[in-house]
Amino acid sequence: MKEDKLDGFIALLYETHKREWEATPKIRECVSWLSDLFEFLFPNNHAHKLSIYGGQLKKNQIDLENILLSYLDTKEVEVESAVNAFYDSLHNIYQDLRQDASMIYEKDPAAISIHEVIVSYPGFYAIAVYRIAHRLTQLAIPILPRILCEHAHGKTGVDIHPKASIGVPFCIDHGTGIVIGATSVIGKNVTIYQGVTLGASQVSKQLSETKRHPTVEDNVIIYARSTILGGHTVIGHNSVIGGSVFLTKTVQPYSHVFNTHQLRVEIKNN
Repeated sequence: MKEDKLDGFIALLYETHKREWEATPKIRECVSWLSDLFEFLFPNNHAHKLSIYGGQLKKNQIDLENILLSYLDTKEVEVESAVNAFYDSLHNIYQDLRQDASMIYEKDPAAISIHEVIVSYPGFYAIAVYRIAHRLTQLAIPILPRILCEHAHGKTGVDIHPKASIGVPFCIDHGTGIVIGATSVIGKNVTIYQGVTLGASQVSKQLSETKRHPTVEDNVIIYARSTILGGHTVIGHNSVIGGSVFLTKTVQPYSHVFNTHQLRVEIKNN
């Protein structure tokens, strides 16, 4: 490449990167903030004292405000109000996560305690990050929620979009390979096993504002490697979806859906 063309390319690259840098928080700072928040909510250190909790939370709050100020247009997002609203809801997030951890413990015969679930289960970690990121999404915070969920995705193999709606409690067992799309709606007391996809039946940018992903009602179990697609697909409450099922249509409440030995999908209503 000639020198003048190279200089032009470098200038273009710099201007492009500068715009992108200005519109993106530093990923390392985002992950550090998340780690500190998780440690505050679920400390793994018996030496913690009550007197230091307030300082931890204040520092975490300041760190979040600085992250948001580093890339958001304050004319579009009232950063201080958003930060205050997030921390005002932290108690509810914590209570929801305790219920999630309790459900995972109750569902898994191998779990020896709720504490073990909290400190070592990838499914719980993915849910925890989702609930934090989802609250930020509700407060119209862009980019940061996706960074947090993608961090959890990389650690756990569980890909939950922060815009998905998931009731409490929620149980992910094992977790690897789970995909939950942005417009998915999941009710209470739902259990999902590894390899499950709640996805769209077609992918088109023109459908970005429509419901593209399934609805899963209360008290449903979805076993490993099942794929459920489509915004109009509803899994009725108290249903069981067996392993390796492929569904693009609604099933009624109390249904049992499973693969036969002939690899046909059969639906049995109780």
